[in-house]
Amino acid sequence: MVKFAYTIFYVQDVVKTIEFYERAFGFRRTFIADTAEFGQLDTGSTALSFSSIDLITGEITDGFIKSDISKKPLGMEVAFSTENVEQAYQAALDAGATKVAAPSVKPWGQTVGYLRDINGFLIELCTPITD
Repeated sequence: MVKFAYTIFYVQDVVKTIEFYERAFGFRRTFIADTAEFGQLDTGSTALSFSSIDLITGEITDGFIKSDISKKPLGMEVAFSTENVEQAYQAALDAGATKVAAPSVKPWGQTVGYLRDINGFLIELCTPITD
């Protein structure tokens, strides 16, 4: 059986990124390598991880598209659910996130808002989906 272990974002500064996610969302770091090339946050059942661009460049020799806050976001996102999207959205902005789309109620009843982190990755904040 295969298990979803974690998602890794490749960033310029692992420690600075982890500090942003701690301030913005209250996550707790579980690991930062002595070299500061890799780190993880406790985000629930699946960890959110960060690795330095320099570290992965040696592994992916043909290169990859780096996230860049000055360009359009990559065609993917990480989503965090919360009962109070507006409060979490403001906390993320206060921590340095960039506004994409303010929270709004969708036709199916879910509240959803979009931000970008300090590296340009797209973040969705949403209320849990209910049956």
